[in-house]
Amino acid sequence: MASIEGLISAYERFVGGEWARSVAPRERIWFALYEPRDERRLRSRIGAFEEATIRAGHGWLGCDLTDDFARWMASQEYRESYFESPELLTEDLLDDFADSVAASVRRVLESPAAREGSVVAVPGVASLFGFARVSALLDRVAPKVRGRLLIFFPGEHDGANYRLLDARDGWNYLAIPITAQEGGKT
Repeated sequence: MASIEGLISAYERFVGGEWARSVAPRERIWFALYEPRDERRLRSRIGAFEEATIRAGHGWLGCDLTDDFARWMASQEYRESYFESPELLTEDLLDDFADSVAASVRRVLESPAAREGSVVAVPGVASLFGFARVSALLDRVAPKVRGRLLIFFPGEHDGANYRLLDARDGWNYLAIPITAQEGGKT
């Protein structure tokens, strides 16, 4: 639990600091990085992140992606065929799913409550693994970020290179990492 508590402390310092106003949309994205094995611990402590955000004078909105694939799959006419033969989930179908996820996040980002001084928190990105890339999601939603987009990211980073679940080749991204070890950088 120490690593999640350290991440909460780092986030408290981070969210309470000065927010640069003239930054590129991609630099308005924060990654709260933690070990994949700590997913359940993090989920049980998301309220602490919300409390820290509110104490710092910012708004908080959530957009949990955990069930997005299940909802999308349930809406598919040929879902039974996909369960029987997963290889039928073509790249075009998975692009449709990625569009659906991006639309979910954009709805929250475009809501009146998602002001310049608000944090939109996104847990559940691990559930995208194998179906959609986080990097593609962020490319689709970054222009809509007015405040900050907080991605709870179970994985690792080396500089600007991020790896979801420590299992896939990473990608280079301008998001700002917040870690228990470093306390984040503003």
